[in-house]
Amino acid sequence: MRRVLLKTFLILTLLGVIASAAIGAWVWFALVPNLPDTVELQDVRLQVPLRVYSQDGALISEFGEQRRIPVRYDEIPERLVQAFLSAEDDRFFTHPGVDYQGLLRAVYTLAMTGEKKQGGSTITMQVARNFFLSRKKSYLRKVNEILLALKIEGELSKEKIFELYANKIYLGQRAYGIGAAAQVYYGSDLSSLTLPQIAMIAGLPKAPSAFNPVSNPPRAKLRRNYVLGRMKTLGYISEAEYREAIEAPVVARLHGPQVDLEAGYVAEMARAWMLERFGEQSTYTAGMKVYLSVDSRLQRAAQDGLRGALLDYDVRHGWRGAEAHIDVLPVDDAGRDDLLVPYERLGGLRAGLVLNVGEKDAEIYLRGGERVGLDWNAIKWANPYIDENRRGAAPKTAGAVLAVGDIVRLRELTAEDGTTSRMLAQLPVVAGAMVSVSPHDGRINALVGGFDFAHSKFNRVVQAQRQPGSGMKPFVYSAALDKGMTVATLINDAPVVFNDPSLEGSWRPENYSGKVFGPTRLRVALYNSRNLVSIRVLRQAGIDHTAAYLERIGFDPNRIPHNLSLALGSAQVTPLELAAAQSVWANGGFRIEPWLVERVEDSNGSILYQADPIVVCPKCDYLDLTKPAKETDDEADDDTGTTNPPPTDEAGIVAGPAPTRAAPRVVEARNAYLIYDMMRDVVKRGTARRALELGRDDLAGKTGTTNDQNDAWFSGYNANMVTIAWVGFDQMGPLGRGEVGGRAALPAWMDYMRVALAGTPPALVPEPPGLVRVRIDPETGEPADPRNPAAEFELFRTEYAPKARPRSIGALPSVVPVPGVVDGDGPGAPTTPGGLDGGLF
Repeated sequence: MRRVLLKTFLILTLLGVIASAAIGAWVWFALVPNLPDTVELQDVRLQVPLRVYSQDGALISEFGEQRRIPVRYDEIPERLVQAFLSAEDDRFFTHPGVDYQGLLRAVYTLAMTGEKKQGGSTITMQVARNFFLSRKKSYLRKVNEILLALKIEGELSKEKIFELYANKIYLGQRAYGIGAAAQVYYGSDLSSLTLPQIAMIAGLPKAPSAFNPVSNPPRAKLRRNYVLGRMKTLGYISEAEYREAIEAPVVARLHGPQVDLEAGYVAEMARAWMLERFGEQSTYTAGMKVYLSVDSRLQRAAQDGLRGALLDYDVRHGWRGAEAHIDVLPVDDAGRDDLLVPYERLGGLRAGLVLNVGEKDAEIYLRGGERVGLDWNAIKWANPYIDENRRGAAPKTAGAVLAVGDIVRLRELTAEDGTTSRMLAQLPVVAGAMVSVSPHDGRINALVGGFDFAHSKFNRVVQAQRQPGSGMKPFVYSAALDKGMTVATLINDAPVVFNDPSLEGSWRPENYSGKVFGPTRLRVALYNSRNLVSIRVLRQAGIDHTAAYLERIGFDPNRIPHNLSLALGSAQVTPLELAAAQSVWANGGFRIEPWLVERVEDSNGSILYQADPIVVCPKCDYLDLTKPAKETDDEADDDTGTTNPPPTDEAGIVAGPAPTRAAPRVVEARNAYLIYDMMRDVVKRGTARRALELGRDDLAGKTGTTNDQNDAWFSGYNANMVTIAWVGFDQMGPLGRGEVGGRAALPAWMDYMRVALAGTPPALVPEPPGLVRVRIDPETGEPADPRNPAAEFELFRTEYAPKARPRSIGALPSVVPVPGVVDGDGPGAPTTPGGLDGGLF
């Protein structure tokens, strides 16, 4: 019997050796050669979302299915490492990649229950699975996992393996990696996490959904406390730390990306640009960084300026009532917080629940347990809205405006001394837009497409085609100057009736005031925005000529009407298009192209794209579109028809190396300067005098208002910055009586420019050669009698300057040359200031 047992044992041992050898041979020859090359882990490409930054490095947004913030091992707090070791693999730093004790436990469980359960996986094995293998459970995958883990351990350090694990692991709520988890659940970086928060994150890999602190706080707390218990058992934390941590409440909630700059409209523009250029896969997963031209300080100023103007408009037109009303109020703050969750902060306005209403005050509850008292000054503005021109009677008590259970908005106001207060507000129905560009190269400094991107994703800066109203007049006047008119040309401001078939019958245009003023110089007509003069100017200059002129400047010819309504701004433009067009006055007559994306970097910082905009460079070779094309030009160096030298370090728009692409000239330099000079008068003594509050002498601009006040504009600039503000309803409708560009839009522009130009010296547009100043009679536009005390100096192109009257000895000259300009009448100068034929049109 003993011999039989021995024989059986030897046979079984031999069979075991043979089987082991066979399995070993199979593993060596069949599996090992097919293992993935772990060299890929040396330069792993994690799926990292697209991140959008401002020009000065402020994070604006991120886009991607997986939220991931890669971190290095030396950036991971030691206690967080300890928490993961406690939860997942306490012998990680001592085993060779495979924990044989854990494997034996898994085998024993399989033998006893017949079930394949998760178990025995080390952190290294999880790295092997997450990077190279599927998550489908099978014996073959487990063998490959073990072999890969051993291979990885032989080629990478423990620290590198943990770093890969910490950045790859899925932790719920689209968070991949510990950096993203800290941000998603706690709105924090790793270094700021508390011990309970660390344990909560470390407990997530086992079951990110079941133990999720947002969707299942009770189970998440149990898992967190288990991890804390393991940390105490392993000696990582003390008994006192453990007791304190397990009592901590679950405070996790979802946080968006930690953006530094709220700029949803430009972020969306950047996303769309990236998709078009790089495709969906690379855009959302390759970890690219796109840097925009916007400056964070200017972007915030534009946003605040526009929001302030829209909210002020709302105050002027009355209270439309509470946003919602709740009949049965929650009994505690947690219930109140839940109630307010759908009412997110929009445009800086927080939603609150009215708890109490007094005679002339009210108590408002804000999320997070904050209670705010509103005094009468914060409420009394709320006359009921009737229509755009009428409001109801002023309220006499707070109860006439508010009721317990109302959901309302609060606006935070900051006084000059820095103190803050709250005011009753409402989400504005009126819309607006603002964009600011550099006239030198088209760089977009700031862009705000509406009150709040979360409130409306319609980007009015680039998508809203609206009539610019009187904002089109400078372009019409420039076309007239191109035909020979001067800024002193007299045009009759008188009633007129046109029978124009393209306008479907008789048209009786009027000035905004309803008055007429008789013969008026172009300068005066522009800064007072006289409609009747502008129509006659367009008629005299020619509609076809003016339309072609506008197209050359950059307006879309398909949206330029070929009738006299063009003089009053009936073309369709977007605010961005108008900003580009207005730049010709600020840069001396050159057409620029607005741009937003400055550069794109890959995940390693290598530049994939760098902006190369056309640049205004008067001293470079540039295409001059103001001159008729010539078949030959012996003086030209190339087909641009110019012989200008490269730029120097002298004062000018561009200095240093010549740009690769020079902007074309579309308006003659003196013509552009005359328009600028007249638009300065719009600010100094015209419809935008309110802008004098900024205390600057370099500002020029033009208000714009369309019929029935459907659109209100202000387009203003100096030599370094062009900014457009627009206010109107998305669904075309009147803004109300008196809501012209100087009232509805100009304040937004001023609030922005006050910040944008703070501390900067005056930036006047340089005066080009070929201009002369003449003393004229302001009533006639003729050269003035030397004894006329009302005489004014007016600016003319030399060839169009009126001839000076003979003067007595000692009398002041009527013609004064611009420094550096040859005095004289110039060839073919007209004998009257009217240019053309000098008559009244």
